Amino acid sequence: MKEEYFKWYSPHLHRDVEMLVFGHSGYPVVIFPTSMGSFHENRDMGLIGSARWFIEQGLIQIYCPESNDKNSFYNKHIHPHQRIQNQNAYDRMICHDLVEKIRFNTGVGKVVVAGCSFGGYHAANFAFRHPGYVSHMFSMSGAFSIRNFMDGYQHEDIFYNSPLEFLPDLHDRELWNMDIVLGTSNWDICLDANIKLSDVLEGKRISHWLDVRRDRNHDWPVWKEMFPHYLSRIKFT
Repeated sequence: MKEEYFKWYSPHLHRDVEMLVFGHSGYPVVIFPTSMGSFHENRDMGLIGSARWFIEQGLIQIYCPESNDKNSFYNKHIHPHQRIQNQNAYDRMICHDLVEKIRFNTGVGKVVVAGCSFGGYHAANFAFRHPGYVSHMFSMSGAFSIRNFMDGYQHEDIFYNSPLEFLPDLHDRELWNMDIVLGTSNWDICLDANIKLSDVLEGKRISHWLDVRRDRNHDWPVWKEMFPHYLSRIKFT
C-alpha cells in the first residue's frame, strides 16, 4: 500500500501543514482526524488499514490532513471570536489547498469526506458548507454543533459552523445529490446528535442513512467496521 508524506506552507493558516496520502490512484477520500488529532492518527489507529483492499485495488486514494483544533475550538487561551476565525481559516485551507486540487483526480469533480468523532463533525461541516465539492459524506460518531466550545459567545460564524443550525436554511440542489451516512451506535455518546441531524435531513427530504449499530462504543473498533462498509457505497468507474 503506497504511503506518501506531504508538507507545505498554507497561506490560510500561516503555518506549515502536514498530510499523509495512501494509494496510487482512485476516488479521492479526505479523512479528518479526531479531536486535536495528528495527520497520522487514522493510520496509527487502524482506520486506513480497514480500507486496505480499496486502496490496493486503486479504487480510492485517502488524504489525511492534520487538524487545527488546538488553535481553534480547544484553545481556551484566546477569545472565542478568534477560535471561530481559526476554524474558518482551516476550512479555507481544506477547500483551497486540498480539495480544489484533488477533486478532478477521477474526473467527477468531487471528493468523499469522512471522519470519526470530532472528525465526523469536520466532515459534515465541510460537506454542508461546500456541497458542490462533495459526493459522499461519511460521519462516524460525529456531533454537529460547536456552541459548547464558544463560552456563550454569539457570532454568525458560529452559526455557519454548526450544521444543526445552518443546514435547515440551505437550498443548494447538490445536497440532494450527496450520499450521506451518519454512523452511530446505541451506546454512542453522540447518538442523540446523529438522530437530531437525521431529523433535519428528513425534514428537508434529503436522502441519507442513519446507521445505528448495536452494542458498540464511541471508539475505533466500530469505526473500523463502518469505514469499509461505507466505502462500498461509492460507484467506482
